[in-house]
Amino acid sequence: MSTKETFAGMPSWVKWVGIIVVALIVFKVVTWLLAILVGLLFKVLLFAAIVAALVFVVRKFMTSSSSSNW
Repeated sequence: MSTKETFAGMPSWVKWVGIIVVALIVFKVVTWLLAILVGLLFKVLLFAAIVAALVFVVRKFMTSSSSSNW
């Protein structure tokens, strides 16, 4: 059974409404997954930036306090 035969036996509302609804649901799921991945990536990068800033501040503080002791 070919695609044309499959669609030929269906009512027209299925072609115009059903297929569009299914496509919207599928693309909404894909968009939702991409949003989760982008959000997770942003949180990981934000975490890495905060840790790097903390390491920088601690090293800066440690070098300035050790040089003042001598």
